[in-house]
Amino acid sequence: MRTLKLVLLVFCSISLFVSCNKFSKVQKSKDFGYKLEKADEYFVNKKYRYAQQLYEELFSVYKGTQKFEDLYYKYAYCFFNDGMYMEAENLFKGYLEVFPNSSHAEEVDYMRAYCFYKQSPKIELEQVNSLRAIGMMQTFINTHPGSERNKEATAIIDEMRLKLEQKEVKGAKLYYDLGEFRASAIAYTTLLNNFPESANGDEYKFMVVKSYFRFAKMSIVTKQVERFEKVTEEYLDFMDRYPDSKLLKEAESFSQQSLNQIKAIQNEQITSSLRQ
Repeated sequence: MRTLKLVLLVFCSISLFVSCNKFSKVQKSKDFGYKLEKADEYFVNKKYRYAQQLYEELFSVYKGTQKFEDLYYKYAYCFFNDGMYMEAENLFKGYLEVFPNSSHAEEVDYMRAYCFYKQSPKIELEQVNSLRAIGMMQTFINTHPGSERNKEATAIIDEMRLKLEQKEVKGAKLYYDLGEFRASAIAYTTLLNNFPESANGDEYKFMVVKSYFRFAKMSIVTKQVERFEKVTEEYLDFMDRYPDSKLLKEAESFSQQSLNQIKAIQNEQITSSLRQ
């Protein structure tokens, strides 16, 4: 087995050396037509790094000629296909500025937006590129209302919005788990406002009710009446929005407990006043 691995390693090293040597000869060639032909060949064979280097060297040679558009188009795709999405987005943008009436204009406009989608990070990280992807895809849909790509663009917008929603859910849940109940209630309220059509809307509203209840329970007595009233207020809003929610009964129990607490506090205040 070790011998086989060694043979494969040697073979790969030789192949790489030969490939690099051939590419070096192409680079040194003064025949620009030949270099462009080889660049296109590397591109077709998915050797994008080689193709990209040759296209770059030929930019000044072919700029202003009929071949420049195709060269620029493939050059941008070299970066995209190599996973260099930031650079690819800049090049797609440049392509549209130089060739606004190209037959590839719609495709490249979509690919520019798609580059932001490809740069969308994990949920835990900042979602700047997710937001940009949403904005760019929506702009594409508005600019190209009849495009066959609009279905995919809409799906990407939905996917990015779900990611943003999930990130906010994690943040709101973290506040609750840390016992920061007022912050949790505000975070879940913001979440519901940002994603009013969410399938989990009743869960978010329930957490608002629950968080305010926990917050009221922890408050000093002089603040409790006001804060328990807030629980009941949020419950009534919950009932109006989600009358068929499976969480309605549990939310009602928080409201009822809050009303009982308010009544007990008020009775205690009356008793205390009479004693004086």
